[in-house]
Amino acid sequence: MKTNLSMPILVILACSSLFACVKDTDFDQAESIALTPVVELDLIYFNLKASDFFDSVTSTPRLTLRDTTELPFLDDNFAQEGLVKADFLFEFTNSIPRRFDVDFQFLNESNVETYSTATVVAQGSSQNIQTTEFTQTVEGNDVTQLTKASKVVVTVMIPSSNENLEGELNLKSKTTYFLEL
Repeated sequence: MKTNLSMPILVILACSSLFACVKDTDFDQAESIALTPVVELDLIYFNLKASDFFDSVTSTPRLTLRDTTELPFLDDNFAQEGLVKADFLFEFTNSIPRRFDVDFQFLNESNVETYSTATVVAQGSSQNIQTTEFTQTVEGNDVTQLTKASKVVVTVMIPSSNENLEGELNLKSKTTYFLEL
């Protein structure tokens, strides 16, 4: 004997859908949702040798070295509107028997400074490599100034140098960006 079950199943599904509980959905709640992504990016790095601070051709010390890194993401609309806070972490390792002053200048397209910070790197030696960590938190009005930057200029200054100086100064850094969308 063949039974056709499709008709009773269809009736049960129709009745279930008519008498099912439905909760009203408040789509206005979607406007109050704030997405807060956290993004970590490598920022800048360098590996300098002690010989970089001495010009062997002219036999004169180079007491200041500069490098510029483009930051194409800071001055775009997304960062300007959504950046709430930025945490910079700079980690130096120094085996050169000198201390260093390091400046970080954030510049806009016209090379006007929009934000700056600085640190001192402890003196090291080949037997006693020094690690210096420097953190900088940028928030509030400083975030607005930071997001106007399109590049960062790193200036490394050494008090004295000569042809016999040995060792290395290394930097690695990262930035944690806190956004609100």
